[in-house]
Amino acid sequence: MKDPVFLQDEHRMLKDTARRFVDEEVRPNGDAWEEAGEIPRETYRRMGELGFFGIRSPEQYGGTDMDAVAMVALWEEIAKSSYGGLGGSAAAHSEMAMPHLIRYGTDAQKDRLLPDLIEGKKVSAITVTEPDGGSDVAGLKTRAVRKGNDSWVLNGSKVFITNGCLADVYMVAARTDPEAKGSRGITMFLVEKDTPGLNVAKRLDKHGWRCSDTAELVFDDCEIPFENILGEENKGFYAVMDNFQNERMVAGALCLGEAMHAIEITTQHVKDRKAFGGTLWDKQVVRHKLATLEMKVEAGRHLTYHCAWLDGQGVNCVKEVSMLKAYMGELVNEVMYDCLQLHGGMGFMTESPIERMSRDARVAAIGGGATEVMLEEVAKRM
Repeated sequence: MKDPVFLQDEHRMLKDTARRFVDEEVRPNGDAWEEAGEIPRETYRRMGELGFFGIRSPEQYGGTDMDAVAMVALWEEIAKSSYGGLGGSAAAHSEMAMPHLIRYGTDAQKDRLLPDLIEGKKVSAITVTEPDGGSDVAGLKTRAVRKGNDSWVLNGSKVFITNGCLADVYMVAARTDPEAKGSRGITMFLVEKDTPGLNVAKRLDKHGWRCSDTAELVFDDCEIPFENILGEENKGFYAVMDNFQNERMVAGALCLGEAMHAIEITTQHVKDRKAFGGTLWDKQVVRHKLATLEMKVEAGRHLTYHCAWLDGQGVNCVKEVSMLKAYMGELVNEVMYDCLQLHGGMGFMTESPIERMSRDARVAAIGGGATEVMLEEVAKRM
């Protein structure tokens, strides 16, 4: 597929840099990362050096303060690596956790933490999901209680936390007003690694995203300084909801890149694969299957960039972004299913990229808001 015609030179340069990074540094090492179950810290630092973590960060902290189109363009290219866990972990750091500090942090908090996060010297994680909560952010139970005028004490647990083991800084959602109902009474906090009472209870073993570390966290009388509150007290739910639009645009871009790459490698496979006196590409049913997938992905690409453009114009696009997350999360799974089928028996072998990509894609319809939740967000606005 050709790049969108409205991309500017800065967007194209960013995509070119990302392509080189994927070719030179990701594909040669991805299998080792999958085996280790995490992305090395030096890879985060390299991505920081290349400017990938500062796309939407202020220049005064080392960012480039670009637009949502640049963000989407970057993660589309990173996703073409065929290692879904890389995009999942790296984007969770820069596009899901860091924005809470950028938007709601104090000057002192940003001065102390943001430059290292942008440079990839430190890694961040967003910790909202709880064992009994899933997509129900308003129902979280982790508690934060004041201790005098100097500190807060956190108790509770979080699960499915991307970068849970590796992170240096955690953005934690906790309930600060137990009497408040639902979405009210939730506050965001900064909790740094090695804080007493913060425990990585378990490294989780996953169906896909094998190179992305995912953990369960427990806060056991975890005491943090009073100034580690992030944003307004009891307004944390709205901060989480606000950043969901950013998160879901990135999710759409990751799905887009994965689907595009799957179609690319499958098209090459069927053109090379000899069967029944010709190649698989000679069979109309095969050509039409891939053409149909290409058509759907192209439609998804337009929706992805349209959402990024709307965001850049300051337009309320919750409905469109919810459509994007639902559509691309389902579509990438359809693409992987059909592409694996066209690879035949080799597609079922773990040595085949399409096998790994099919496992990685499954979470796209679950994480960051399940498809059913996204469709409800759309329905509310119809």
